[in-house]
Amino acid sequence: MSESLVPGVAVELAPGVRRLIAPNPGMMTGPGTNTYLVGQGEVAVIDPGPALESHVEAIVAAAGAPIRWILVTHTHRDHSPAARMLAAETGAEMLGQVAPAGPHQDDTFSPDRALGDGDALATKEFVLRALHTPGHASNHLCYLLAGQELLFTGDHIMNGSTVVIDPPDGSMRQYLDSLRRLRRESVAAILPGHGDVLREPKAVIDWIVDHRLQREAKVVEKLARHADSPLRELVAQVYDEVDSRLHQLAQRSLLAHLLKLEEEGRAMRDGERWRLI
Repeated sequence: MSESLVPGVAVELAPGVRRLIAPNPGMMTGPGTNTYLVGQGEVAVIDPGPALESHVEAIVAAAGAPIRWILVTHTHRDHSPAARMLAAETGAEMLGQVAPAGPHQDDTFSPDRALGDGDALATKEFVLRALHTPGHASNHLCYLLAGQELLFTGDHIMNGSTVVIDPPDGSMRQYLDSLRRLRRESVAAILPGHGDVLREPKAVIDWIVDHRLQREAKVVEKLARHADSPLRELVAQVYDEVDSRLHQLAQRSLLAHLLKLEEEGRAMRDGERWRLI
């Protein structure tokens, strides 16, 4: 593991921007959830991570100045649960969007200020602009740091793996639309929710879009050959290069692809079985 990706060690990534990784490594989180600290005189924390007291203590210690704001990209349980703990410790204002219904959502997060697309946190030191980017989660926000053009992408873009799109809250069509929207922004680097900084943002976004569309083409090809296939059989055909132990996760993204095709009038289902139109 790179020294810069060690949990609990604050690393300066740009003037006034530091990263602290939560101690929750795993298959879905990589080295752990990235928590970002923006500002020096007064600090904003982006994605305080899971509800771990040790991580909250590390955030407060690393800040070195009053923490005034807590911003959440989305309310999956490895990103937002520590927000309430950190707010109770510091009195900081919580910003983001309310959690949708669902078993993987953090229903403890209730923002003091709800942010919509284009809303900004403007301080004396920096401006963070919220960009609504549904796809991985319906309430997902990315944050663009004005002046430095650093884009904090939460789980919309990660370094080290592709993102699981899990319906019904996740949407492949919205995910691709959100990626294309981000590509139109002026971005110098991507600071993802997991993994290291991505220095070629347009190339990264292009690769993700191409990868998803290639997977979609494979879905269409396999459906043409295996009409009326249920998900559990189709996933082995479409994700044949992926370790079978990951097929249960892959099945969620496969469903997202199929639902996109259904929305476009290119596929239909009969119970659990899918076919092309």
